[in-house]
Amino acid sequence: MTALFQILIFPGFLFLSVFGLVAEFVDRKLYARFQNRIGPPYFQPFADIIKLIAKEDLIPGEANPKMFRLTPLFALASTVTAFLYIPIWGTNSVYSFNGDLIVVLYLLMVPALAVFIGGWYSTSLYARIGSVRTVTQLFAYEVPLFMGVLSPALLANTWSLNEMAQFYSRNPWYSVFNLIGFGVSLVALLGKLEKVPFDIPEAETEIVAGSFVEYSGKLLAFFRLTFDIKMVVCASLLAVCFLPFGLKLNPAVVFLLFLVKVFCIVALISLARSVAARLRIDQMIRFCWKYLVPLALMQLFINLILKEILLK
Repeated sequence: MTALFQILIFPGFLFLSVFGLVAEFVDRKLYARFQNRIGPPYFQPFADIIKLIAKEDLIPGEANPKMFRLTPLFALASTVTAFLYIPIWGTNSVYSFNGDLIVVLYLLMVPALAVFIGGWYSTSLYARIGSVRTVTQLFAYEVPLFMGVLSPALLANTWSLNEMAQFYSRNPWYSVFNLIGFGVSLVALLGKLEKVPFDIPEAETEIVAGSFVEYSGKLLAFFRLTFDIKMVVCASLLAVCFLPFGLKLNPAVVFLLFLVKVFCIVALISLARSVAARLRIDQMIRFCWKYLVPLALMQLFINLILKEILLK
């Protein structure tokens, strides 16, 4: 019963759904305020999801109905599962093993593949263009994101998020050396979440809604909820890897600090997308490989040197 509660209620699906919708509201509200607009009311994300769930699922006649229905569920399940390996109230997560950091990064890559498959099997021209852009962009941002997130793990000499949190809780000042990796990961995260300037796969003014153009009803709600939860999970991962302060306090205080860290990262995402215009897909790929990858490599080399100097 405990495992079922953790998966379905807290810190699993129900908690993540509410947290993700609140994070969406914060993101949209800040984005609007940065542009001198009022922004949506606090209940707008919840109302949007309820409205979509109440609507009928329409499946194109030429689409593969099985793949069309399953991909949103796979995307949502993988994102929720990834969160169970992230410590949120101290240095221990619900589930942990040596190598769970790699698994979390893999699980967070599944939604992009699900979006590609769902858009491709919907057979719409716009959806297929969006799908191709999704998987093309995937190969641009994943490399610097992996390198950026793995750099703190390299310094901590572990691939376990729990052990990494324990290491930085004992040596919090070491996180100062990971600032380059944090910047790289934050920019790459914009691509992973398909936020401006990397919202190329969904570009409304070019391809309507990309991979989601044929989705409606509950299936579209699942995809939207997936991206909201994905923002929370990715921000949580960055908080654990790059903002490891206050981990030795009372668990309730640590959890509140965790929420503050996540919302701070969401605020940085909102700020970044409010000052940039959408790039073309070729510009996005060139930017990632020309700037983000060399910076991530620099962070890896810095941490390798520090590992030899400080930890021996």
